[in-house]
Amino acid sequence: MSNLDAFRAAGNPMFNDNKLKLGTFGSNCSNACAITLAETTFEPTFEKNLEIAKLLEASGMECMVPIARWRGFGGPSNFNGNCMETYTWAAALAAATKEVFLFATSHVPTLHPIVAAKMATTIDHVSKGRFGLNMVCGWFTPEMEMFGVKMMEHDTRYEYATEWVEIVEKLWSEQWFDYSGEFFNIKQGFADPKPYQKPRPVLISAGSSPKGRDFASKYCDINFSVVENVEKGRAWVDAMKKQAYDQHRREIGTFTYSSVVVRDTEKEARDYYNYYVHEKGDWEACDIICKIFGVESGSYSKEYFDKFRENFISGWGGYSIVGTPEQVTDKLIELSNTGIDGTLISMVDYNAELPYWNERVMPLLEQAGLRKPRAAALAKAAE
Repeated sequence: MSNLDAFRAAGNPMFNDNKLKLGTFGSNCSNACAITLAETTFEPTFEKNLEIAKLLEASGMECMVPIARWRGFGGPSNFNGNCMETYTWAAALAAATKEVFLFATSHVPTLHPIVAAKMATTIDHVSKGRFGLNMVCGWFTPEMEMFGVKMMEHDTRYEYATEWVEIVEKLWSEQWFDYSGEFFNIKQGFADPKPYQKPRPVLISAGSSPKGRDFASKYCDINFSVVENVEKGRAWVDAMKKQAYDQHRREIGTFTYSSVVVRDTEKEARDYYNYYVHEKGDWEACDIICKIFGVESGSYSKEYFDKFRENFISGWGGYSIVGTPEQVTDKLIELSNTGIDGTLISMVDYNAELPYWNERVMPLLEQAGLRKPRAAALAKAAE
């Protein structure tokens, strides 16, 4: 049985029968994904995040994925400068929720794999199998330098991550093993208990470069990537699934992320988009991010930045969806038709906007066949 088949058999929310899985992105960080100075009630506190988690459970949405951040990017907003660490964030939410699937986003150069494996297993048991790891290699040089870690060349980061995840998986499945690599040497590796999930927690990564895709296709259950447009999204999904199967005889899921503005009328939605992006956008922070991200991450083309610069203001370069509930639903249908398994959504004000999303958009997604009936999700969340 493959890992994904085992997850499905266990009722893992990330591999349920909803055609389009949904979650939130970045709610552990100030501003989340919107690089803006627009007013908001959202703050990256535990209380606000628990409220978001409860709203997701009420609607049956699947997951919450945090951003691993250790310092802000500057600009007037110091974008993402106030941020909760993701393992402890996930552990706290795991103890206070019942259904939502929680990830920790882990910078592999900043945490030894023995420590990461033990922390992940602990959260997996607290959550009773609702935990996964989002592995990132680190691309923001000043952030890595805070740790006294030299920024590795792009492809070398994935060679390091390969040893890191191999050790983590051995700790989750073996006892008393030795491991000798270029970056790690483990003598008599040991870890108990083993994870609650079988065969292990869900693994995802956001690598979009050739080396990143190689890593995801071999080790991860889900590849997480930006969708520039529907055509490129379809090509990415097809290529990723083909690569995983052809090279490793593995099945892999695909997720993207979308910035969402939904209002009663298209004019209201467009007006708000223009307000938080064009009037209140922190373009100084955006320029810092685009310069560093484009040069150092290897994930995006120069053409993408030139054409979609404002998408970084609206939601970290994600797929922008703006309109009425009906228009938003149509855009999500288009996205789903690429074959993608799910999308994370970002909003300027999760706590104020998610109730409207639950009330107006989720029923339309059910009617479109992208989601199972809400009544069933509500009944399950109330158990």
